Amino acid sequence: MKIEVNGREVKAESGDTILAALAREGIHVPTLCHMKGMTPTGACRICVVELAGAANLVPACSFPVADGMRIQTHSPRVLDARRTIVELLLSSHPDDCLYCGKSGKCDLQSLSQELGVSQRRYGGGKPGKEMDISSPSIVRDPAKCILCGRCVRVCEEVQGVSAIDFINRGSRAMVATAFNKGLNVSSCVNCGQCVVVCPTGALMEQSSVELVVAALADPDKYVVVQHAPAVSVSLAEEFGFAPGKDIDGQMVAALRRLGFKRVFDTSFTADLTIMEEGSELVQRVTTGGVLPMITSCSPGWIKFVEQFYPELLPNVSTCKSPQQMMGALIKSFFAEREKIDPKKIVSVSVMPCTAKKFECAREEMGRGYVPDVDFVLTTRELGHLIKRFGIDISALKPDTADTPFGERTTAGKIFGASGGVMEAALRSAHVLITGQELAKLDVPAVRGLEGVKETSVRIGALEVKAAVASGLGNARKLMDQLRAGRSDLHFIEIMTCPGGCIAGGGQPTGMDAAAVKARMKALYDLDGAAPVRVSHANQQVARLYKEFLGKPLGHKSHELLHTHYHERKVVL
Repeated sequence: MKIEVNGREVKAESGDTILAALAREGIHVPTLCHMKGMTPTGACRICVVELAGAANLVPACSFPVADGMRIQTHSPRVLDARRTIVELLLSSHPDDCLYCGKSGKCDLQSLSQELGVSQRRYGGGKPGKEMDISSPSIVRDPAKCILCGRCVRVCEEVQGVSAIDFINRGSRAMVATAFNKGLNVSSCVNCGQCVVVCPTGALMEQSSVELVVAALADPDKYVVVQHAPAVSVSLAEEFGFAPGKDIDGQMVAALRRLGFKRVFDTSFTADLTIMEEGSELVQRVTTGGVLPMITSCSPGWIKFVEQFYPELLPNVSTCKSPQQMMGALIKSFFAEREKIDPKKIVSVSVMPCTAKKFECAREEMGRGYVPDVDFVLTTRELGHLIKRFGIDISALKPDTADTPFGERTTAGKIFGASGGVMEAALRSAHVLITGQELAKLDVPAVRGLEGVKETSVRIGALEVKAAVASGLGNARKLMDQLRAGRSDLHFIEIMTCPGGCIAGGGQPTGMDAAAVKARMKALYDLDGAAPVRVSHANQQVARLYKEFLGKPLGHKSHELLHTHYHERKVVL
């Protein structure tokens, strides 16, 4: 069908909304509440357009196109309506942009500039709403909330957690947990997907930047850092580079400039995880253990299963995540080798994930009141820290991570993408069971952004059936099948965030599907071009077993690299 937009003929398709048709033609219409791929609500009205013959302005995000429509997207009436909406939102919004962590990346701030809002025309009372700092991962500031509902939708419709919702009515309406209690007593799993979609500073990660800066300045502390596989292909976006650009070497150099004594690659312990987890899978398969075995790398997923599917905890691998394995080794093997008191070591990790902040604070993750990991920085926080210290990351000469935890294979690197853990595990499980490498190391069936993926791989006489889910709403589908009695699967990978760590809650905000795809492609490109693509070929991992751990699933490995999980009662 054909419609007229701003005096120009535009083609549209049956079933299009006005917004979809305009976007395809490159015509920008601002939005606040709209989330691509989800049913529109038309709540914020920022996207209103003028439709010939209609008495009122109509929301472009939810209004369907019809043949012959005549639309004005930026008429004086439309611009005045949008400006008024923004001014009303600002009338009760805190004037603390200089101090807000979202300044410069705030949709409300951008809209104000776009619409020419330069002064306050409406005076509104500032809401006396207290910040919620109870969560180890997320800070909630209701005073900055504009009630767009994005966080509510992603928590309920994408993640299936429903920790937050609209409460109260009229002018008292707000987004909060049940009874407006703290996030720490809600069903929140700390995934941070709400932070990623929040258009203002109403939801932010619990920052550890100042604590890390203080540790780096303390001469009595030995501060080391590890960086996760997905960070190197996303950090560049914080500095204006295109999504998917791998800056691993420059990032390592920047971390050294910041003052970290040692820089380690978490991909090393991803390889170690495969050795432990692969051995655990083989043990379960050959000895009649609990199947299917489910991965335990993603801390948001762990809290989710503890809360909603505690009867399936025996299926969850006992392996710690790569972050926590690295932390345990730093304060045991590394501390012994370097003759450093573990209590003087400050172990920092850079993660694409807000739930990692929760994970490092778990009481199971440490020994003798010494935590495996002391502080977690998100990708966003690392970007902020590098800028604070005046480091031009584009001008840095690439550097490499330190031994003994610097060598990695690309099997560990692809942990950052949904399906990566499964693919790496299948590569090594084949060797552990048969003694021979897989004929083809690529397992394309588990790659991609589909919510649930399944495949089967013949390993010797055994047909191993595997499933991969990313996003907790998709994980629910698989868990409900297991709860209903499904028994044909051997191994399941679960990632909390849709797409995996490349789309984690601590990644650069403003990301879209194209950015996530670019990050995923970068990881698989690295894998395809690498000389060593299987975890069991990591020579430093083999040396670690020989000199310190003994063997996979051995006594020392269980002491340092494995843990247990328990049922959690949701208070609210």
